Amino acid sequence: MRDRVRVVIAEDSVLLREGLTRLLTDRGHDVVAGVGDGDALIKTITELDAQGELPDVVVADVRMPPTHTDEGVRAAVQLRKAHPGLGVLVLSQYVEERYATELLAGSSRGVGYLLKDRVAEVREFVDAVVRVAEGGTALDPEVVAQLLGRSRKQDVLAGLTPREREVLGLMAEGRTNSAIARQLVVSDGAVEKHVSNIFLKLGLSQSDGDHRRVLAVLTYLNS
Repeated sequence: MRDRVRVVIAEDSVLLREGLTRLLTDRGHDVVAGVGDGDALIKTITELDAQGELPDVVVADVRMPPTHTDEGVRAAVQLRKAHPGLGVLVLSQYVEERYATELLAGSSRGVGYLLKDRVAEVREFVDAVVRVAEGGTALDPEVVAQLLGRSRKQDVLAGLTPREREVLGLMAEGRTNSAIARQLVVSDGAVEKHVSNIFLKLGLSQSDGDHRRVLAVLTYLNS
């Protein structure tokens, strides 16, 4: 991971926007702009791109003015289509499955969805911002748990063991094999075996290369 990332924050609460700015700048990152609504976010990114200064990642609230419904996530989806290399991390007060799946519909690369409570866990939040900026995935455990509960009703993942489901859930949070091993208190080799079994059971062959991990996560999220 790079030492410094460039961030644009979209949050209508001035207090929270300033707080996020402070968290990131105190840890050596550059907050190049802060805005309070979806239209201003799109305008800011467009202007920065025209200047050749597209940021690495946008951190945006799901709900912003004027209606406080889905302006933030709609802006995020629009920006991902216009700038595929731009990382997008959205923050939400509570789990909204429709917004999570809409954001992840194209690709899970460079995408994050966290509950606002997660911001209080400063190190995890900053790590998530950097991971998304680097093209990784950062999904809140509560989001993953809710999607997992829904996926249990579907047949596509029926062949996975409970442990394999757990590993796939952690993969969907953007964790590496080593991080999964630490979380589950097992060896890296055990995780690699579970991941291989997941690929096999989901029909993802070696010809899919490095994309197998992303395809597995998308299968999980769309189930």
